Amino acid sequence: QVQLVESGGGLVQAGGSLSLSCAASGSIISVNDMAWYRQAPGKARELVATITRGGSTKYADSVKDRFTISRDNAKIAVQLQMNSLKPEDTGVYYCTAAILSTNLRVVDYWGRGTQVTVSS
Repeated sequence: QVQLVESGGGLVQAGGSLSLSCAASGSIISVNDMAWYRQAPGKARELVATITRGGSTKYADSVKDRFTISRDNAKIAVQLQMNSLKPEDTGVYYCTAAILSTNLRVVDYWGRGTQVTVSS
């Protein structure tokens, strides 16, 4: 099976930086689009950033010019560099990826999430 594992979450002061990473492993043939979502307490899940296999990126308006998504296709990994963090960035961050596995179907996989807490 395929697994996605996030890492890099933690507690940071407002204005600080944090880098999240997500590594995929398992019976993977190729990885298409990858993305980061987040869910703040009492809020709906929000799409933060996406990146295609070719490297095209999109960002939520709330994180533009502060966050950067990138990927390493050789390592089957995606990163999220977060700068100038604000308390409203607090939430559980999830990695997701569209993966072609050995059953020859593309399936969206999700990690279990990593907590990011930004203090005032």
